[in-house]
Amino acid sequence: MAQSQELSFALDICELAGATAMRYQKLGIGSEMKDDGTPVTAADKECERLIRQGIKQTFPDDDILGEEEGETVQSRSDRKWIIDPIDGTYNYARGVPIFSTLLALEAGGEIVLGVVHAPACNDTFWAEAGAGAYKNGERLRVSTTSQLAESQFNFGAPNRILEKGYWNGFTLLVASTYRQRGFGDYLGFSFVFEGKAEAMLEIGVKPWDLAPMKVIIVEAGGKYSDLEGGSSIYSGSCLVSNGYLHETILQMLTDGRLRLGDK
Repeated sequence: MAQSQELSFALDICELAGATAMRYQKLGIGSEMKDDGTPVTAADKECERLIRQGIKQTFPDDDILGEEEGETVQSRSDRKWIIDPIDGTYNYARGVPIFSTLLALEAGGEIVLGVVHAPACNDTFWAEAGAGAYKNGERLRVSTTSQLAESQFNFGAPNRILEKGYWNGFTLLVASTYRQRGFGDYLGFSFVFEGKAEAMLEIGVKPWDLAPMKVIIVEAGGKYSDLEGGSSIYSGSCLVSNGYLHETILQMLTDGRLRLGDK
């Protein structure tokens, strides 16, 4: 399976970051709260530094957007690497193995490459535009379930679903689907990639949480959208699905949207 220079780099650097995260975790690590109310550890910062250094050495003309250090603009290409050094920091800091390093490449406004490396579970998901999606070298394909009543619906933090006014539609989906699980972080997405679930809803998140998920789900045969029906990773929400149920789920969410305080 031929790989581009960019994909080979992304896989290697994410593996190095994952090894760094595991080393820190074995030593025991605490977390502190950032200004936005999310946790951060020394490992988050070190892993992002490692990835940034690798990008600067290998692709010096490319821009970088990272969770911990913000955006570095080189203005010499239309490409931008998007980094989440440890997605699931809360889990990571408490010894829960559901965390991952996320890395994506945006070119010309489109996500063309994405890697999700989960070192504690020894799993790596990746995709490159037009080349398919893979887990540990095996091709990924979404499920063909087309009935909502037979589907599994995954979701992230319920408090954010409530805060953003999607609770009515969310509860309708819970009642309408066969099985519901709040796996969160990379795991909820990965089950859709692998055909083990039909949809994943995430609300109140950042572009680095979503960037690799977009290209992987599309290359696995599914669909990505934000909750406005567009395809942005910058709107703070997303729905990924096997494609068969996407419009139905999106419509249920938007029809039931209610802002807190509304009657």
